Amino acid sequence: MIRLRKKDWQIIRSHAEKTYPQECCGIVFGERNDCGKTVVEIMPTENAWGTQAVADFPDEEIVYGRRRRYAIAPQVILQAQKQAREHSLDIIGIYHSHTDYPAIPSEFDRECAWQEYSYIIVSVQKGKASEMNSWYLDDHHQFQQEELKIKS
Repeated sequence: MIRLRKKDWQIIRSHAEKTYPQECCGIVFGERNDCGKTVVEIMPTENAWGTQAVADFPDEEIVYGRRRRYAIAPQVILQAQKQAREHSLDIIGIYHSHTDYPAIPSEFDRECAWQEYSYIIVSVQKGKASEMNSWYLDDHHQFQQEELKIKS
């Protein structure tokens, strides 16, 4: 289970609507314990999918660009790791949007995912955020849906 405050839920939704028709992305800071994960802070980031990211995935079609792909720049990840350490938090996940597509991970999402993270996906249909789901990788590198609990 991952617990998300209503204000963080709204930040993700607003970011997704603002960047439509391109995918948005961001970093999720929080804490882990025996009861699951608790989100403490959301850090919206720029979708850095571009020439460098395409070079890292030469088999990917570039026709969709940021409408179907996202990337977080390595220097942004490093800054986020530093910020997490300074605040005694962990990076517990990544969020991104799917534009005019359901909030389910793609095969590309699965191939690029890291085991320890939650992946929150918000669907944006015609510019309006709709369903939001969270996913994690199991021991077979397959996504499993994670309960997403919104709290006030």
